This record gives sequence, structure tokens and C-alpha cells, in this order.
Amino acid sequence: MTASASPGGAVIEWAAVGRGLEAQSGDLHVVAAFPHGALVALIDGLGHGPEAAAAAEAAAAVLEVHASAPVLDLLQQCHAALRKTRGAVMSLASFDARSSRMTWAGVGNVDAALLRSSAGRWNGNAAIALRGGVVGFQLPPLRADTLIVAPGDMLVMATDGIRSGFTEGLPMNEAPREMAQGILDRFAKASDDAHVVVARYRGTDP
Repeated sequence: MTASASPGGAVIEWAAVGRGLEAQSGDLHVVAAFPHGALVALIDGLGHGPEAAAAAEAAAAVLEVHASAPVLDLLQQCHAALRKTRGAVMSLASFDARSSRMTWAGVGNVDAALLRSSAGRWNGNAAIALRGGVVGFQLPPLRADTLIVAPGDMLVMATDGIRSGFTEGLPMNEAPREMAQGILDRFAKASDDAHVVVARYRGTDP
């Protein structure tokens, strides 16, 4: 099992947990702060084992260096960097505390949801619009969506090693680490790498 967490900060507090079928998991998260913002990403290298891990690590290297870039630019850069790997699917979310907005986009089947801290606020909970394809192999026409976010709103990302329905009934008062671990414990499949990232927005109220 892998686990990591942040003690908090000006924009988000977050945690990630995961487990792999082999010593090297093909699932990998990236959380990178930049001035007035933060990037949260979850990558799933195709398959599992060392080759899947190599693809995920190649994408992570791009995201860590260019974290403040627009999410669609990041997907394009990852696509170029992964051409000699088996490829990956991924979802990215970029928080901007100056405008109290989050922009996200995904290719493949890394699921993501934004759970609101206040029922009915800003049109309620939202799910990422995923585009079919494989980063590094076949990139679809890309589209990013931008949402207003408020303090306490929670971003939850999960690879396909997590069964569907994992966002239902989540206790919004839990710390990100507890929420991520609870999802992994209850919804992880035994047949695939599994990884969960949870990030609570802490920026300025819009």
C-alpha cells in the first residue's frame, strides 16, 4: 500500500492512498502547489506492473514540472511524453484561488467528482466529463470544464480499480486521509491496482 498526505495549505488539503497488484503500481497521483493554486492529478498506466508504472511516472514528471499550465496543455504534453510507453489514462484538476474556480479534464476512465460542502450551492455536486482515449496513443478532442468552488468543497478521484458508487454517502466532515482510506477499504477491487485522491478546497470564498 502507498499513502501520502499534506498538512494543509492556502489552497487545498489532500491525501492519497493506493495499493498495487505488484510491487510497482501503475496508478500514481500528483499534487503540486503553485502560486495561488494547486494541481491534482490521478494517472493509471495501462495494465499493471513495471511498464504501467513507467508510463504513469513519465506523465507525473511532466505534471510536476508544469503544474501551473492549463490542464489541456498538460494533457497534450503528457501525450507527447508517453508516446514510447504503453500509455495511460488520467484526470487533472487545477484550482485557482484568485478566481475561486477549478478546471478539470480527463482522458480514459479515471473517475472524479466534486462534492459540495453546502447542499444546492453552485448547482450541486458535479462529475467530470471523461473523453475516451489513451494518453500517449490516441488522444481524443479535448474539453475542459470550469466550476466555481467554495471552501469545504471536496474533489475525489479514483482509478478503475475502485468500484462505482464510491462517492455515495461520504461523510463530508471527515479529513481527506480518512475519506480516501475509507473509499479504498470499501470499494477497491482485488483484480486491479487501486488509487484514491481526496482534496478539500481551502481557498477564498467566491
